[in-house]
Amino acid sequence: MGTFVITKRANGEFQFNLKAGNGQTILTSEGYSTKAGCSNGIESVRMNSQDDSRFDKKESSNGKPYFNLKASNGQIVGSSEMYESTSARDNGIASVKVNAPDAGIIDHTL
Repeated sequence: MGTFVITKRANGEFQFNLKAGNGQTILTSEGYSTKAGCSNGIESVRMNSQDDSRFDKKESSNGKPYFNLKASNGQIVGSSEMYESTSARDNGIASVKVNAPDAGIIDHTL
């Protein structure tokens, strides 16, 4: 089962990582100025992860595939790591779809 892990960046912003059952990070959020905003981002990932059209498959300038998960308003709510192949990226998307809906939350900012 997946887990959302909330942390605080050095600049004071909150962020979350979605981790798969094996502990590997499969999605990282933007920075949020408030914890409430971070929590809303988690809920957005839960909802939007079930819609294939919300996954934006990309390629970095060095040719590495990755993806962004977007909300219904087009805003990016999470980004993946850089992958070695498009099939690995597609497996990452599948992992988000499986892990996000029922993932627990661990808050390291308490």
